[in-house]
Amino acid sequence: MDLDLSPKVAKKVYGGDGGSYLAWCPSELPMLREGNIGAAKLALEKDGLALPRYSDSAKVAYVLQGSGVAGIVLPESEEKVIAIKKGDAIALPFGVVTWWYNKEDSGLVVLFLGDTSKAHKAGQFTDFFLTGSNSIFTGFTTEFVGRAWDLGEDVVEKLVGSQPGSGIVKVDAGFKMPEPKKGHRNGMVLNCEEAPLDVDIKNGGRVVVLNTNNLPLVSQVGLGADLVRLDGSAMCSPGFSCDSALQVTYIVSGSGRAQVVGVDGKRVLEITVKAGNLFIVPRFFVVSKIADPDGMSWFSIITTPNPIFTHLAGRTSVWKALSPEVLQASFNVPPDVEEAFSSKRMDSEIFFPPN
Repeated sequence: MDLDLSPKVAKKVYGGDGGSYLAWCPSELPMLREGNIGAAKLALEKDGLALPRYSDSAKVAYVLQGSGVAGIVLPESEEKVIAIKKGDAIALPFGVVTWWYNKEDSGLVVLFLGDTSKAHKAGQFTDFFLTGSNSIFTGFTTEFVGRAWDLGEDVVEKLVGSQPGSGIVKVDAGFKMPEPKKGHRNGMVLNCEEAPLDVDIKNGGRVVVLNTNNLPLVSQVGLGADLVRLDGSAMCSPGFSCDSALQVTYIVSGSGRAQVVGVDGKRVLEITVKAGNLFIVPRFFVVSKIADPDGMSWFSIITTPNPIFTHLAGRTSVWKALSPEVLQASFNVPPDVEEAFSSKRMDSEIFFPPN
């Protein structure tokens, strides 16, 4: 596979005083198109409002920074007005209408990762705006808008022509937006920094897996996700997705080294990754990471709602399941070498603390 797997950063697509929308481009990161994956970020300044829109792709949203408010309308459902904060993961199925608002002084940054297999453009999200200068209203004639909503022509002209902004706007400081409702978070959001840990290795790392058990809406998105926090100088065991899923990884904080090995034992990627980088591991390729001394964390989506991984090192390694004779013959080594290999990492899970 002669694809460029090197990590990339997002580039600004549009924006203004209220904030910016950034995305990863399939022409720069070909695995997006190859794997039918979209990736983007929304960065809102104080009083920034991302206008109501729906998308051609199902997504998982993850709050990278700050806090704010999200409005979410599932098909044929009432609006959910949700308080969001750093660490929140939100499943956004097809047909969902969303808006995002930041009322705080600090910036609000939300990551979007999703499946573009049914999108207009492979590897790229396309949003359809309900309001703004590029909204669906602007495409219809005043006659159609008036007939559909039973409005006079003067009201239609005000409704369609009063918002000069597109995508993201800045609302007046005194304008009062809807307040979030506490009960609306239930079943809609999982905070990955506060949720029970699925893996917790002292001086190694921690994992929270987002799946149909802790966020049922994931089943409608068709994606799984996880937040991994690797301690300083610790290693994540080499492993691969054994259910043909792609793994899309965004480095949330810190830095470290990553290696990916593919077909015929070829190392296809060896690079230092840092916060803001996005990279994609192809199906069945093996990946491993080692954090720098300050540690590293990443948020990943996997293109199946309940992913299954096979790890090649540690107590649960597939090597531990193979008989000694098979290992000796396969590696062409004497029994003492096989025993030394098999006797290591008997108590370690998927994270290995520094020596």
